[in-house]
Amino acid sequence: MGGAEALDLARESMWVLIVMAGPIMMVGLVVGVAVGLLQALTQIQEATLVFVPKILAIFVAVILMLPLMAASMSGLMNTIMQMIIRP
Repeated sequence: MGGAEALDLARESMWVLIVMAGPIMMVGLVVGVAVGLLQALTQIQEATLVFVPKILAIFVAVILMLPLMAASMSGLMNTIMQMIIRP
């Protein structure tokens, strides 16, 4: 494997990482901002209030995004296996 192929594999791996983690991180961000805004509007200053909704939302997002995440990982693994098999 040459330098160009290694760079292509690294780029592909980074893209899979973004595809897998991006939606989950966005869900956590949106829920965190929404709960923070709700806390600011109602003047409830409980620091632990944001954790339960965020954990539940991220859990639901992971369950919903699992097929996309599996397909992304499977595609990357197929690419790596083809690079290993290729003489």
